[in-house]
Order: sequence, then C-alpha cells, then structure tokens
Amino acid sequence: EPAWEPWETRLSDPVSGEVRLTGRLSRLPGARSIVVVVHGLGGTPFTPYSNRAASACLAAGASCLRLALRGADREGTDFYHAGLTRDLVAALESPEVSAHERVHFLGYSLGGHVTLRLASEEAGRSLRSVAAVCPPLDLALSARAFDEEVAWAYRRYVLDSLKELYMEIAKRAPVPTPVERVARVRGLREWDELTVVPRHGFESVAQYHASQSAAHVLDEVGVPALVVAADEDPVVPAEGVRPYLEAAGAKLTVHWSRRGGHVGLPWSLDLGQTAPLGVEPQAVAWLLDR
Repeated sequence: EPAWEPWETRLSDPVSGEVRLTGRLSRLPGARSIVVVVHGLGGTPFTPYSNRAASACLAAGASCLRLALRGADREGTDFYHAGLTRDLVAALESPEVSAHERVHFLGYSLGGHVTLRLASEEAGRSLRSVAAVCPPLDLALSARAFDEEVAWAYRRYVLDSLKELYMEIAKRAPVPTPVERVARVRGLREWDELTVVPRHGFESVAQYHASQSAAHVLDEVGVPALVVAADEDPVVPAEGVRPYLEAAGAKLTVHWSRRGGHVGLPWSLDLGQTAPLGVEPQAVAWLLDR
C-alpha cells in the first residue's frame, strides 16, 4: 500500500445533520492533478483495487484520495446509496482536493455508478474526467443479477460487509430498521428495502432503482468519461447495459473486456495508453490524458 495520511471533511445532510467523511490521502509534492478513487458496494479505501489505483496514480505523477463513502469507514452515523453524489461533491470541494488544478474520479462498481452520476451533474472547471469500472448502470437489473446469479459466497461477503457497516452506525445514531432484522437480510433488494429506501426517502425499491440509475443520465455526462465493462460480468449483465452504452453521448468512451468478471479484470487489459497494462495504470493514464 502506498504511503498515505488521514483525510476528512464534513458536509450537512438534511436528514442526518453533519456527516463526516474520511479517506486516505496520498500527496505527491508538486502534483497538479489528483484522482479520487471511489470503492464499490461493501468496499473500503483499502480494498485491493483501491490500493492498486493509488499506486498507479503516484507512478503517473498524480496525488490520490481513496474516499470512504459515508459509513464505509465503520465510524460514521449514516450510510450511502448508489446515487448519492453529495459525498463526492464534498470531496471535490475539500481544500486538499480543490488545491489541485485538475480533479479526476475513478470508481469501481457502485463507486463507478455514483461517479457517472456526478459527471452528469457536476462539470465544473476542476473536474476534468471520470472513469467507471463495471458500473451497475441499471440498478434493478444488477440487483436482480446479484440476488439470483452471483455465487452465494461473494453475495454473503458483500452483505456481511454491509451488515457490519449498519451495526456500527446503529451504535451511534438511529437506524430505520432494527439491527436484528437487517442481520437476516439475504439479498440486495431486501437490503435496499429495509435500509436505503426508508433512510433516504424513496417510495419503494423500484422507485429508488428507477430514479437513481445512471443509465438514464449518460447523455448528460459533461466531462470525458470512460466505462470499462466485461462481457462475462455476473453482476452487470452485458446484454442489459450494452444498449445504454451504445446510445450514450460523445463524452463517453466504452471498453469491453472479453475476459474477467465483476471488477476482476485481466492483468493484460489494454486501453491503448502508454502505461503498464492492467485496469488501474491504464485507466489512470486515460484520466490524466483528458
């Protein structure tokens, strides 16, 4: 893991009040660019792909912030969802990030989804480009695939992480559903129904998925954006998201990998950049070239 220092910022939420965000900041002296890395569902700033991304940033001459979405650090009083861009805006506006001339975002899975949502809303002077690795563009489709197609061992791993996050929050703040009930959750749609929907004010799981899916705002992306997808991704079915990607605007560049699964892409991945092969060095080089 590359050297880092603790980072934090705060934002005001209309429901939960003051929200504290944390992360791991790797500063490169003199760097004019910074890449904000956003983890996936159940992930953290020290998930292996986040560490690889930070190393790739430093090697390419950029600083890196590995952001923990609210609650992911197990120290918060609130939790994130797939369309909550306020955490990313708070990171973008923080002194440590905004001190750089150019800001780029690299998100994985849910983090990539939120990153694309950000790019559809926030095309300010400092935000230069974004990249999303295996983003679940259609949330309903991906939730169904997660619950019905994904191997139980992986599903349990992600759900156990979410339950741990929820239990830690419940020690510090009110939660919408008793911890004992959430501990019995066996699928993503059930998690959304019991936690995300009541906490964030959605009418139903269906309304949450429909209103927050990035698939519907791809043509509003205002900065250069890269999507790396996999033909065999069990969580993001290719046949379901390909039409959205093909219809997206000119700002979007799409690379399909014939090998690899969800986020686990081959080490030989080549995006045509003059950089080492692999999704992290290639995606970082793509971002910094924009």
